Formats: sequence, C-alpha cells, structure tokens
Amino acid sequence: MTAPATPLADRLAAALATARGRDVALIASDTMDLVAGAPAAPVPAAVLVAITERPDPGVILTRRTATLRQHAGQIALPGGRIDPADTGPVAAALREAEEEIALPRAAVSVIGTVDPYRTVTGFDVTPVVGVVPPDLPLHPSAAEVESWFEVPLAFLLEPRNQMELSAEWRGRTRHYHEIVWNGHRIWGATAAMLVNLGRRLAWPI
Repeated sequence: MTAPATPLADRLAAALATARGRDVALIASDTMDLVAGAPAAPVPAAVLVAITERPDPGVILTRRTATLRQHAGQIALPGGRIDPADTGPVAAALREAEEEIALPRAAVSVIGTVDPYRTVTGFDVTPVVGVVPPDLPLHPSAAEVESWFEVPLAFLLEPRNQMELSAEWRGRTRHYHEIVWNGHRIWGATAAMLVNLGRRLAWPI
C-alpha cells in the first residue's frame, strides 16, 4: 500500500499522463560503452525518484559507500535490481528505498514509471516517480549508503544545469551528462534519467 495522493502528486500525475504521448528526444542508454563482463541480456532494475511535497519540491539522492564493488562513492537514486519476489519495478523501487535509507514504502504516493534506461554495466533501469512527505527521518544503511541529501527538483530538471561531457575511459570516448549542485557531482545513469524526466514532463508543470 502506498500513500494517498497529494496536490503535488496530482500535478505530476496529470503532467505524466499528458506527456506519455509526446515525441521527446530521450537518452535511451550508453550501451555503446558496455564494460567487459556486463551481461548480454539486460538485468531488470528500478530506482525511486522520491520527490518531496514542498513549495519548492526536492529529489532525494544518495551517495554510495566507498566499499561497494560497483559505483562506489557515486551519487544515485535509491534502487537496485528487481528480485524474483518483487511484483515489478514499483515494488522493487519501494523495497530498495526502504532498505537503503529507511524510506517507508507506505509514505510514497506512487505516480508511475517513466522511460527506462540501459546502463553501462548492463542494467535495464525503470525509474519510478513518487511523492513523499518532507523531512522524513531517513537513515542510510551503512552497508550500501554513506549519506543522503535533497536537491531542488527545478534545479535538476533545468537544461542549463545539465552539462553534456565526454571523457576517455578504458580506451574509448564515453559521453555522459553531469549536474553539479552544492559540490555534489551527479553524473552518468542518474543524471541521464533525470534529464529524461525533465524532457518527458516538460518541467515546470
């Protein structure tokens, strides 16, 4: 069970319903840069785009611990692979957010899913958009998450803040997006999914 709709949830739901039929240029993947050892068939995964119910809504992001095998120290949306016990992307995103930062799934007003993204490491990630109350007492799981923070949604979705960059990586040029906020470097798949969300919703709504 998820939380009831809120004014912001209603606005986002209406915007998403209108946007689904819109022809938008999206970043589908970075599969041209797949790393050695990445699975040939994509692994289903999901992340939660948790938007806070404020006059100036924010998005909850995490910084992964430095000891993880993949994406150590990087900034991410709460989420992970879809387990066999999950009923789909929504269930997986809510479960992962609860495990990673103790975000109660019952506190999330789920809006729906948006365009999937294929990551460089072989995951097919479905973003799940939801609205949460502000100032929840969140607690990072020490095994996975070093810290969490909130970034204004308008800042993340503003095209002028979404830099398109490239770098040499493992002998080839990799193209990616980057958003920098208060010293936090948000890049790669996380930035790409936020860029896609902004293009899909045509923010502000």
